[in-house]
Amino acid sequence: MQRNTMWTVLLHSTTASKAGMNVTDAQCVNLLVLDGPMTPGRLAQAMGITTGGAITAVIDRLENAGYVKRTRDPDDRRRVIVEPVPEAVERFARYFEPIARASGEKFATFSDDQLRVLLDFAHTTSDVMPGVIREIQELP
Repeated sequence: MQRNTMWTVLLHSTTASKAGMNVTDAQCVNLLVLDGPMTPGRLAQAMGITTGGAITAVIDRLENAGYVKRTRDPDDRRRVIVEPVPEAVERFARYFEPIARASGEKFATFSDDQLRVLLDFAHTTSDVMPGVIREIQELP
């Protein structure tokens, strides 16, 4: 798992670099794609970034690069919503095609039972990780 995590971090560093972003900015785009448009505050909280200047700088960089856009909340014009720009996300996604292809080829050799175990593991890991990250952040 440690080696797999290392390769995943390096994969994301490489894809972000190819797209002209840093890893944090790229993961903000990823989160917006996965969870949909959100306020800067919610994005900051989900990413573990401070609200105010830090998340504003991230959103500014992503907006300037064309990856996200800010819109006004139709229900509360005082609120801003950050949303991904589909065309830019599609360009970014092409850097993940090699890993998707390689993984797909390998997964095609697995039985349904093996795939269920992998999916269960992936879902379990995704469910516990936010709590693990918060726990680590609270360590001295």
